[in-house]
Amino acid sequence: MEIFERLESEVRGYCRSWPTVFRTALGSRVYDENGRSYLDFFAGAGALNYGHNHPQLKSSLLLYLADDNIVHSLDKHTVAKRHFLEKFQEVVLSPRGLDYKIQFPGPTGTNAVEAALKLARKVTGRQTIVNFTNAFHGMTLGSLAVTGNSMKRNGAGVPLNHTVTMPYDNYLDGRTPDFLLFERLLEDSGSGIDRPAAVIVETVQGEGGLNPASAQWLRGLADLCRRHDILLIVDDVQMGCGRTGPFFSFETAGITPDIVCLSKSLSGYGLPLALTLIRPDLDVWEPGEHNGTFRGFNPAFVTAAAALDFWTDERLQKETLEKGLQVRQALNLITAEHSDVITGVRGRGLAWGLVFNRSELAPRVCEAAFERGLLMETSGPEGEVAKLLPPLTTSDEELTEGLELLAESVHAVCAKQPA
Repeated sequence: MEIFERLESEVRGYCRSWPTVFRTALGSRVYDENGRSYLDFFAGAGALNYGHNHPQLKSSLLLYLADDNIVHSLDKHTVAKRHFLEKFQEVVLSPRGLDYKIQFPGPTGTNAVEAALKLARKVTGRQTIVNFTNAFHGMTLGSLAVTGNSMKRNGAGVPLNHTVTMPYDNYLDGRTPDFLLFERLLEDSGSGIDRPAAVIVETVQGEGGLNPASAQWLRGLADLCRRHDILLIVDDVQMGCGRTGPFFSFETAGITPDIVCLSKSLSGYGLPLALTLIRPDLDVWEPGEHNGTFRGFNPAFVTAAAALDFWTDERLQKETLEKGLQVRQALNLITAEHSDVITGVRGRGLAWGLVFNRSELAPRVCEAAFERGLLMETSGPEGEVAKLLPPLTTSDEELTEGLELLAESVHAVCAKQPA
């Protein structure tokens, strides 16, 4: 691995936790160059909801490339884009009664967020964006300004302005009514808070520590935004495309955001693709006012259209919720056995975390899991949460195997702790 140490930037991160060279992958398993198998409960940080190299998606991609079809197109019309748009409307938007214009802002989640923030400011003529404690929305400057993590924010090198941070659901452990501070600041002309252009929120904070917002809290937020003429942006980059069960993570709350950001598992194959979904009357862009060289990556349109076959019925949603219950039960058992160091279980669908009372324990558990052939990462402001994001297509047997490896890993780490 000397070449990586010698040439690659010090900014590299995940490879430090997994010191091997990976070569192949299929479904929920990844193999290194020595042939060792690892169960993948990381899933590309949520970009591989359908696992690695899904045969259905791979065959669509290979056929497309073999016929010398368009790969790069910026925002030109292509057959692949047309097919994706038609299928997205047919399978996702129309059945849910959603009326959105679709913007291709660039290849990544932070591109979708940047477009959303920029458009909200353009539409309203206001500058301030409200975000929430422990939020994560991306690493470019606009997205970083609405992100909570201090280490990531400090990397900006410039002030991150025009934002106001409010408490996320249960941030104050239920000691104050929801939105008490937010509402008071909006209504008080002496608060010093300008009327916001928009609020941006994750329904489940992934990088922030697997913090789920209740449906009641999300409905209250949507109502507050409506009453105060503030746009509501849902960042569904990591929790969308079925991670929490439904295709959109906000569906169970019964809300309709003004703008939605999608990426990660949208392409279904790990290919870069992002969407910003916009309420039609908000689509006030001038032609070319917001653009990007790689906003028309046609291979991703092909695999994304193929991935929508998973959503023509409710089977995947039901399976995800059932597997999520299995994960939760297993994590509760682990917590009961190690209640002296584990303070809680958080999550929804197939996004779950074990919360440790000391920040050094979660990384050790992930290290022990890697040694046993399980890939997982940490999250939370101090890295105190051991995070599980298995592919939605993980088999029952693989899920059981992974949860057993996790239990062994937690036991191995906790057994070394002083009494």
